[in-house]
Amino acid sequence: MTNLPAAFEEIEHTADVSLRIRGCDLSDLLRHAAEGMAGLLVTDPAAIPVTQMERFDLAAYDAESLLVNWLSELAYWAESEGVVFCQFDLFNVTPTRLQAVARGGNVASLNKYIKAVTYHNLNIIETAEGLENNGGV
Repeated sequence: MTNLPAAFEEIEHTADVSLRIRGCDLSDLLRHAAEGMAGLLVTDPAAIPVTQMERFDLAAYDAESLLVNWLSELAYWAESEGVVFCQFDLFNVTPTRLQAVARGGNVASLNKYIKAVTYHNLNIIETAEGLENNGGV
């Protein structure tokens, strides 16, 4: 068994917070990004009551835009509805399209408020292990 790097990690950023996300493919990277966001929003994503399911069908210009759109949708649900998703099934993923089912529930409070998901330094690159965003988000 190989020693793979972490699926996501918080990295220093001048404004607020940034995530470096890894995945063996784009679907994996997008799922890890959603899990990383959940980890920023609440202390223990595994403790979120799974009482709600939402379907997402997103389109974008490229993989970076798709990542921003996906995380923006999840941030919207957290901010406006108090719902944090912690389980993600992604399918029909291409660099310009994502279909997903997300499950989660209402949380009493958020650890962080994600004001916006940005393109700042966002670039998805290919590595020996798969894909990685080398900044941004």
